[in-house]
Amino acid sequence: MKISGTHVYYYFVCKRKLWCFSKAIRMEHLDENVQLGKLLDESSYNRDSGQVMIDETVNIDFIRDWKILHEVKKSRAIEEAGIWQLKYYIYFLRKKGIAIENGVIDYPKLRRREEVELTDEDEQTLEAVLKDIEAICVQDKPPKVIEKPICKKCAYFEYCYI
Repeated sequence: MKISGTHVYYYFVCKRKLWCFSKAIRMEHLDENVQLGKLLDESSYNRDSGQVMIDETVNIDFIRDWKILHEVKKSRAIEEAGIWQLKYYIYFLRKKGIAIENGVIDYPKLRRREEVELTDEDEQTLEAVLKDIEAICVQDKPPKVIEKPICKKCAYFEYCYI
C-alpha cells in the first residue's frame, strides 16, 4: 500500500476520515475550507518551485535546495497532524537516499513558520503509525465517530453525522 502524506495527516486528525479516504470516499472537493486551503497553497510562495510529487506517493508543497521541505497550511488548528505529515515526508525522502535536513510549516495568513525536525524516536513512532494506517485501511467498517469540535468544519461531517 502506498501511504501518502494525506493518509498520515488524516491519521492524526481522525481515523474515520482516514478510512473513508482510503476507500475513495472523497468529500474534500465539496468543502469550502479545503478549497480555501488549496487556493492559499497555490498563491503563496510562488517564487519557489511548488508541488513536487515523488513516486506518486508524497506531494510536497516545495523544497529549497533539496535540503529543506516546506508545507503550507492555512491555520494551526490541527498543527500536530501537519507536523507529522511533514515528518513523514522527511522520513520518506531519507529512505529514498535524499539527505533532507529538516522541514518548515509555513502559515502565510498568520505570517508564522514552524521548524520541524525528524528524530530517531520520531522515526520509530512513524513506523508504528504506518503499520496502524495499513490496519485501519483494510478494515471492512469505518472507525467510530470521534465527536470533537473540529468535526463541525470537516468535509466528512455529513457522512458521519447525517
